Amino acid sequence: MFDLQGDKLKEECGVFGIYSKDDNLDVSALTYYGLYALQHRGQESCGIAVSNGENIDCFKKMGLVSDVFDRDTLDKLTGKISIGHVRYSTAGESEAKNAQPLVSKFKLGSIGIAHNGNLVNAEVIRELLEEVGCVFQTSIDSEVIINLIAKNYKKGIERSLVDAIQFIKGSYAILILTKDKLIGARDPNGIRPLCIGKLDESYILSSESCALDAVGAEFVRDVEPGEIVIIGEEGIKSIKVAEKTKSTTCSFEYIYFARPDSVIDGINVYESRVRAGERLWKECPVDADVVIGVPDSGVPAAIGFSKASGIPYAIGIIKNKYIGRTFISPTQEMRERDVSVKLNVLKVNVEGKRVVIIDDSIVRGTTSRRLVNILKRAGAKEVHFRVSSPPVKFPCYFGIDTPYRKELIGAINNIEIIKEKIGADSLGYISIEGLLESLGKEKGYCVGCFSGEYPISTVSEFYKDGEKEK
Repeated sequence: MFDLQGDKLKEECGVFGIYSKDDNLDVSALTYYGLYALQHRGQESCGIAVSNGENIDCFKKMGLVSDVFDRDTLDKLTGKISIGHVRYSTAGESEAKNAQPLVSKFKLGSIGIAHNGNLVNAEVIRELLEEVGCVFQTSIDSEVIINLIAKNYKKGIERSLVDAIQFIKGSYAILILTKDKLIGARDPNGIRPLCIGKLDESYILSSESCALDAVGAEFVRDVEPGEIVIIGEEGIKSIKVAEKTKSTTCSFEYIYFARPDSVIDGINVYESRVRAGERLWKECPVDADVVIGVPDSGVPAAIGFSKASGIPYAIGIIKNKYIGRTFISPTQEMRERDVSVKLNVLKVNVEGKRVVIIDDSIVRGTTSRRLVNILKRAGAKEVHFRVSSPPVKFPCYFGIDTPYRKELIGAINNIEIIKEKIGADSLGYISIEGLLESLGKEKGYCVGCFSGEYPISTVSEFYKDGEKEK
């Protein structure tokens, strides 16, 4: 498969769950719409699991939400509690057996799990569990978590979950489904987002608030870092398994992953991107005639850049909305035309002009080079590339599929060389300090892919072979 957006880091996953006290509420349909709103977080596979109070039924498949589920399939998933998942593989191969939710049956009942994130000690735990007789059917982190829970399930779901959470290291937003409860857990650093919503008397857990809006639910609050929320007949119970933790939400949630209409940990995603564009102008000014943004996540930063600089903003690139984030190109010739298939220049707005193009990130540099090329072919007099994130120099270990470090253009080249490689007349990135200012310094953020400093200090212990450094 050839990636149309070779300059983009791949999303992690999205989770959505609902606990209903209303017998007439169609929880599988609501979960479908919630996952549809989270489709941007993963397009490889999706699934929904529903509990009817006795049994858990699950349907999952490779493909987009709208392709996997139809009315007949949803009608067969009946119950009052559900969890759903959209997946892009960050740990485990891209195949049907690794689709989520994952449902397992134990002596004390069935349990379903949906997980967004990445455990840095998953392989270590897997080996320990295999030594005591556990057999794994998949290669995903979720099965590691579910086996840890099963190991102590006789203590009860709450105790076994707390024990499991204290054993795992990494990033996670986890939803767990039992016959009568919906449970959510967020990692102690809050790297992956998870929020609580309410629809009448029903409670919802979701990766992003935009999915709450999609089903008509009201936002209640974010799940706190290191918090487990247990939703049952008696309401919501909160357990804090990690005290005095410092929130370090993934900065790329705001830069690229999250939908612009989401609010994560009190920060409006759209407004943070506009502020990043304003700061980008202050740090990397340029004389130009027009500012354009790379759709979709580069557009708010372009608006901010235009607002701060006074340079008019215009639509310069049209996105083909009927192509997903990846596209299979059958021949080398078609691969060379991939950007033109998905992104086309609005010639009337760039011809004969000095153009500033704003993108959210550069990873390998391939798409950036082709964007500069198609703008110049459309008659742009100059093309000045500006990036609303700092140079990506290091791999991510927490649920983002980054290339090996040697493939990161920012890790092995300075800005002048990158400028030459992509063919731009000038190139500028926002600084790490500028990015943090645009997000707001009242809380912390993970900027490991920019600085090489990670919120989990022991991460190197679990990557001694340097898998991500090759």
